[in-house]
Amino acid sequence: MKLLDRYLIICFCRHLLTVLGGLLAIYLLVDFFERVDKFLEAGLGTGGAVYYLLLKIPLIIEQLLPVALLLAGIVTLGLLNRHHELMALQAAGLSMRRLLYPLLAAALACTLLGLASGQWLLPPTMSELNRLWYEEVRQQENRGIQRQGRTYYRGREGIYSFVPAGDDDHRLRQFSYLVWDQDYRLKRLIFADRASWEGDHWTLENGQYKEKTAGADDFRVTSFAQRQIELPETPEDFFLPPYAVSERSLSALWHQATATADTPQRRESRLTLLHKISYLFLGLPLLLSGIPLLLAMSRGRGSDLALAIPAASFMAFVTWGLWSFGQTLAAAGQLSPWLAAWSLHLLAAGGGWYFISRND
Repeated sequence: MKLLDRYLIICFCRHLLTVLGGLLAIYLLVDFFERVDKFLEAGLGTGGAVYYLLLKIPLIIEQLLPVALLLAGIVTLGLLNRHHELMALQAAGLSMRRLLYPLLAAALACTLLGLASGQWLLPPTMSELNRLWYEEVRQQENRGIQRQGRTYYRGREGIYSFVPAGDDDHRLRQFSYLVWDQDYRLKRLIFADRASWEGDHWTLENGQYKEKTAGADDFRVTSFAQRQIELPETPEDFFLPPYAVSERSLSALWHQATATADTPQRRESRLTLLHKISYLFLGLPLLLSGIPLLLAMSRGRGSDLALAIPAASFMAFVTWGLWSFGQTLAAAGQLSPWLAAWSLHLLAAGGGWYFISRND
């Protein structure tokens, strides 16, 4: 690696840590004062709030990384310009595109670290974070899990297992319900090909009802084509809370997104996977589109960063808003998920590269 490349990468990483540290400190401070009352009411004290914020640091860094990459690139080149180093490098025959290569390489490395964090670091921290906030602070018990497309739920009397049928939360496939006695011996077993909630009762189709009789190991088995039955839970009790998807690793999301069965979980996993990856890679097109903004302001107002940084922050906010709007359209089925995930990246990166080339 050339000396110039090492110098630029070191400057970029130093400014990235400074920007990320400042944004992280502001985020933690605001979040602490917003949530500390809840922890005090739950009897966990300020120590519980601090522990919660420590667990949240990986998530905050992931959320701040794209804009931090943009601001680090702006500050790096802005300071080079202020100290006349940028002018000297360009006078030596180096184009702006050549100077951007080490910055883009460093930004790409940071993005890949963000992907590694989403695979190995975020799932356990998010699981503990959600448990602490929802179960200990808000006293919400989560009794359901999802494994390989099936939902398992521990009810008041037994355990449910099923596969959601399409987008209708009131219709289930491969439904089963197991109840044990106090000695953990099977007391009742119900399974059916389909189950639907009719408002005040369950209707099961093509199944069997197995119930223990007075004998020690005797069961009465009844087959049925359709049967109405009352169970302690309703569909509103079954489905996992929205935050459960944040606990899945990228590989788990990929496994669910590439499943053969077209289920709501498959579509949700595909959208979530594209959402996470495209958001992390948003820092690269932001960096490419922010550099021409810095160069234009440097020509008009000298080497002043006081305008370049707010302008870059505003541009990042607008870009994030457009990207979020595209994700909303994709979730509603009005736009292709791939188009919503990557079209803005291509436009911002292509436009930024074009203006950088014109500057050269």
